[in-house]
Amino acid sequence: MASTAPPKTLTKVLKLDTEEDVAVALAKYTADLSEKYIKAKGSFSVVLSGGTLIDTLRKLVESPYKETVDWSKWLIFWVDERVVPLDHEDSNYLLASRGLLSKVPIPPTNIYAINDKKSPEGAAIDYENRLKELVSKNILPISNISGFPKFDLMLLGMGPDGHVASLFPTRQQRYEKEKWVTFITDSPKPPPPRITFTFPVINSASEIAMVVTGAELAGTTKIALGTAGNVPGEAPVPCTEVSAEGELTWFLDKDAASKL
Repeated sequence: MASTAPPKTLTKVLKLDTEEDVAVALAKYTADLSEKYIKAKGSFSVVLSGGTLIDTLRKLVESPYKETVDWSKWLIFWVDERVVPLDHEDSNYLLASRGLLSKVPIPPTNIYAINDKKSPEGAAIDYENRLKELVSKNILPISNISGFPKFDLMLLGMGPDGHVASLFPTRQQRYEKEKWVTFITDSPKPPPPRITFTFPVINSASEIAMVVTGAELAGTTKIALGTAGNVPGEAPVPCTEVSAEGELTWFLDKDAASKL
């Protein structure tokens, strides 16, 4: 692993009025980054999560971005995935396929879904090996700081318990420091079997967007942004461990930001 000390993460907090305003701001942010990275290196690697995030990306596939973004240069990955068939209602791939991926011309060969024929452990190993193959072909770079793969944009949400990806407060996967992708068979949030990027990979991203809407997340948002402490004697909630090598941007509606 690289020994260079990581720089302090730049954090920006955008407090917007409604979820619709979050969707509008997120679309412009993502389109601007797409243009920046494609111009700089010829591609744009985007890591998706599940939940409400795909719906919040809806403005990105409307005018003017639908026509102006160079979708042929996008590479799509998943920060976590439920280990179910890709056509199962619980699949994050299916969710994205019905939304973002069905409305813009991203080449199918640039979309990296999990191998849904494998066990959770096998699917995690397979996904990590595919990432390593992309690194070996110079399609994905390695971070000079961490030694882990460096994605351009990581799009994340969080749960009321502070979990991000499938890294839960009470599960050991959140402490994994060597693997790129790991698996879980007893997720406290159904369905139980999942694979997930580890924190070293998440935190090696150039840019991270934390997209949080809704009053039920206000308390966790307050903890994550350091305006409330973690519970003494308990491990910090996972969302407090998110950083980025470039900039971490929080997109909040007024409900999520109501306790800040």
